[in-house]
Amino acid sequence: MPYVFPATFLVLALFVLANSLRILREYERGVVFRLGRFVGIRGPGLIVLIPFIERMVRMSLRTIAMDVEPQDVITRDNVSVRVNAVLYFRVMEPEKSVIEVEDFLFATSQLAQTTLRSVVGQAELDELLSERDKLNAEVQTILDEATDPWGIKVMTVEMKDVDLPMEMKRAMAKQAEAERERRAKVIHAEGEYQAAQRLKDAAVIIEPHPTALQLRYLQALTEIAAEDNSTTLFPIPIDLLTPFIKMQGEKDQSPD
Repeated sequence: MPYVFPATFLVLALFVLANSLRILREYERGVVFRLGRFVGIRGPGLIVLIPFIERMVRMSLRTIAMDVEPQDVITRDNVSVRVNAVLYFRVMEPEKSVIEVEDFLFATSQLAQTTLRSVVGQAELDELLSERDKLNAEVQTILDEATDPWGIKVMTVEMKDVDLPMEMKRAMAKQAEAERERRAKVIHAEGEYQAAQRLKDAAVIIEPHPTALQLRYLQALTEIAAEDNSTTLFPIPIDLLTPFIKMQGEKDQSPD
């Protein structure tokens, strides 16, 4: 019997000591309540709690990446899309994250879903596809202001994917194809116009010199003759034969 009380006391002391000591990592803080009242933030390192009187809630200060569930949204121009995003935030004031909201992770997730749906619903499809950075900044600003009373700082919101209906994808593909054809026709017409302009300038230069035109004609014949796989019929202008006709006429008129 004399050894029972010391052994019981030792076990009780070890139990109390185990419940009063806590070790918090560098990125953790402890929100301490004493008899239900908030008394302060402790950590990191070794902290001591008063057994049965103080209670601690462990909070992480690291950045949290939260996946926002896909949301079915109708844009301002009545196009059904499915949008999902990722949210980056961190706890800046642990006491507010514990006292002001019951579950800050769940609350932030729900707020991000509703805000994303609201912002995308106010934008048109073209704006959603081409100005995604602007919409991301708008969602981030709204969430940051709404979560500030909870001691949370929203740093970045990024839309990961915008899923369009198959009919809309086909319509956009046709639109893109038509736009490319239009550009090709404009470029071709512009090239024809520039070529015609150059030919006009060349004609103005060659017009005072008929011999230059004949030389250009002969050069074209030489280029065509280099092709062995085809037969080309090329009309010869009578101007090329005029010098020979004159020479023959002069020869006939000369006395023998």
